[in-house]
Amino acid sequence: MKILAVCGMGFGSSMMLKMTIEKILKEKGITADVETADFTTASSIYADFIFTNEEFAKQLEGGKVKVVSVKNIADLNEVRAALESVLNT
Repeated sequence: MKILAVCGMGFGSSMMLKMTIEKILKEKGITADVETADFTTASSIYADFIFTNEEFAKQLEGGKVKVVSVKNIADLNEVRAALESVLNT
């Protein structure tokens, strides 16, 4: 499984989101490749899921990849709920 954490530049908030996702996956014993990307290149990178903020999610939706919107990337519980929602489908 490959998960892409996306923000405007690809190294600020997306890195925080990546680390949060990895922490949750580790707790669950799930192995996945989690990478960061900037908004511009995100749609050209293969991934099973894209996690990003609401603004970018609206613009990335409609493609082949499931886009998951997170309001507060620093909220561990919100990210956990969003991740669990796609893992359980």
